[in-house]
Amino acid sequence: MTDTAERPDLSDPVLYETTDPVPIWARLREESPLFWTEKGAAGSFWSVLDHELLTTVLTDPGTFVSERGMRLDGDPAAAVAAAGKMLIVTDPPRHGAIKRIINSAFTPRMVARLKDTMRTVVADVIDRALAEEAGEFVDIAARLPVAVICDILGVPREDWDRMLDLTTTAFGHSAATEEEATLAYTEIFLYYSDLVARRRREPGQDVVTALVHGEIDGVPLTDEEIFLNCTGIISGGNETTRHSTVGGLLAFVRNPDAWRALRERPELSARAAQEVLRYAASVLHVRRTAVRDVELAGHEIKAGDRLAMWLPSANRDPKVFPAPDAFDITRTPNRHVTLSHGTHYCLGGPLAAAEIEVTFEQLARRVTEIELAAEPQRLRSNLIWGYTSVPVTFRAA
Repeated sequence: MTDTAERPDLSDPVLYETTDPVPIWARLREESPLFWTEKGAAGSFWSVLDHELLTTVLTDPGTFVSERGMRLDGDPAAAVAAAGKMLIVTDPPRHGAIKRIINSAFTPRMVARLKDTMRTVVADVIDRALAEEAGEFVDIAARLPVAVICDILGVPREDWDRMLDLTTTAFGHSAATEEEATLAYTEIFLYYSDLVARRRREPGQDVVTALVHGEIDGVPLTDEEIFLNCTGIISGGNETTRHSTVGGLLAFVRNPDAWRALRERPELSARAAQEVLRYAASVLHVRRTAVRDVELAGHEIKAGDRLAMWLPSANRDPKVFPAPDAFDITRTPNRHVTLSHGTHYCLGGPLAAAEIEVTFEQLARRVTEIELAAEPQRLRSNLIWGYTSVPVTFRAA
């Protein structure tokens, strides 16, 4: 194993609440882009920090599997129970079969509906913020991803606000107690139990319908598989897009030239969304587990070893991104790994990019200046690189 005396424990959630990890990642990438941590806050694991190594691991699902868990501090029993059933902890070939079922829901009609949802929700959110001339952007940024996820799953519009509250409490890394989070998760579970029963009787143009009527090798998905994949979509699509949007706003506040450029050249909105995803990547790590002994970058990885892919670090690898610490909304190409890579490339990646694009396109059209009303407060987490509070003031165009 590698000597780690001078290397911080990247699994310590306090690190991301109290410290800027960007220079730490830069130093570690230079010294040893792959290193071992013995008995860190989340146990023992390898850290993978540069772009090439990270993509090598993520494109070898035969050696580095997902079915033993996708996060360092996850519940091992829960991972075992969900393996092969929930998309995120399933490996090929079953992974591809589940993914095809979910993708079958994304018909042209559904995609058109989702675009309408994005425009309507963003307009409403901006109108509310401008009316008050101030707001908590962490809360503002939550509304669009929850609305899109509800629309994808087939939740009626009148229930969207309720689901926003429940998902924020259950998955939102909020100030909720463990008991409150558990109760919220139970309510979500019961809600989707009812929705599954309804979609069996009344099919719709949504993912729950696709899951209810989907089959793998002629065998229908079980209710457990349906619920697990609904949960994966809710938790995966909510907080990640929310915190990338918040991080993107802060990047624009701290780089006023980029904000002026976007206002003057709205055609840059698609590139800007990709740069927000790269620069403000919200998922700190994804985990893989080696199932055989293998050599990687001169190190012997043993079967059973856990590897943490630090995505934001790879996104700032100077070998791939010129001036990696610059927020450049004209950047192209932009080979970021915020949405993962390989087999587990994010199912909702194009939607996440579209949500961010629509949000900043509309903000740039209708807001001349955005200022911080107080110092942003970081989230204590080794999974989500995000914020608990970003109060802002707006000046309307």
